Amino acid sequence: MMLAIPAIDLREGKVVQLVGGDYANEAVRLDNPVEVAREWVRAGFTRLHCVDLDAATGRGTNHAVIRTLLDDDEALFQVGGGIRTADRVQALLEAGAAFVVVGTRAIEETDWMVEIADAHPGQIIVAADVRERKITTRGWVKDTNRHVVDFVEEFSPLPLAGFLVTAVHREGLMGGTDMRLMEDVAEASAHSVFASGGISSLGELRALDDIGIAGAVLGMALYTGALDPRAVAEEFGR
Repeated sequence: MMLAIPAIDLREGKVVQLVGGDYANEAVRLDNPVEVAREWVRAGFTRLHCVDLDAATGRGTNHAVIRTLLDDDEALFQVGGGIRTADRVQALLEAGAAFVVVGTRAIEETDWMVEIADAHPGQIIVAADVRERKITTRGWVKDTNRHVVDFVEEFSPLPLAGFLVTAVHREGLMGGTDMRLMEDVAEASAHSVFASGGISSLGELRALDDIGIAGAVLGMALYTGALDPRAVAEEFGR
């Protein structure tokens, strides 16, 4: 059964949701990340996805907030956003992260990704943020010519915990995710695939489950109430 995973996107110490990956278009801002995490746990979710948006874009960090979230120990956390050193990966795992999500440096420096995956087998998720099937990096601001399916096929031999594929062009819009993209990536991958970006209905979650997606990261739809958290957690929380 696929796992639904609420997103906790951190900006300036707050939980936010951005529309279309646009930092100038912030639709949600909540003051207490720990309480937000506890709310999702109370609703029945068992894993949370935490992203440091400031670190991802070079605006600063939310390291202290993330450590507080990990100390709370209410759920399993996968943590990403601007993680570009082996020391940071190690620090997050030692602080209690179940998985570390790496993106930009892993994509730009293959040798580093191989090194990190080999050092922490089964604990590294590689994030592939995608616009029209091409990978984008550095907090969604730098486009590349790398096709996401080719990328996933190339790095499937590594001992990864999975690939996180975000349809950036659908992010925060609640118009549905890129289902064909997710299906193609799931077919190409030897590892679990986590889908993100635009997911907005239970029907979509069931469709993602049907095509073999291991997990769905949910943001705007949960924070705005378009999806009933308890209904989602009951069906996809464990």
